[in-house]
Amino acid sequence: MEPGLIWILIGLVALGAELLLPGVYILWAGLAAVGTGLLILAMGDLGFGLDVAAFLALLALGIATSLLLRRFRRPAAEVNVPESGLAGRIATLVRGSDGTLRVRLGDSEWPARLPPGILAPPIGASVRVVAVEGVVLVVRPDGGRVG
Repeated sequence: MEPGLIWILIGLVALGAELLLPGVYILWAGLAAVGTGLLILAMGDLGFGLDVAAFLALLALGIATSLLLRRFRRPAAEVNVPESGLAGRIATLVRGSDGTLRVRLGDSEWPARLPPGILAPPIGASVRVVAVEGVVLVVRPDGGRVG
């Protein structure tokens, strides 16, 4: 069998394994093997040593490119953490059906609590989210009244 086709077959098997296994570790080896096979088919067999050198060079190039592109990717915001943009936002104080304190923020209602020493404002008052603890928003009156 042609050496270039063997490299391509190995690369396709690696890419198939990447579909079954989590992560992107096998992807670069599979792409480098396919690239090596195509290079061998285009230029002719240069000997096993140069074939392996071409594979390693393509593998290093793929990994370096992925690391470079990773720098420019913005991290996805996590739900229910201050980094998601909840802290600092203004919400409306509401009372839950079970009598618990809740806030309406956008089109959602969240469980809420006040920090110690803060008097509860009337229902319907504006409050500012100061922290997020799990799914509970810690709020204080927008005017900042202290009890």
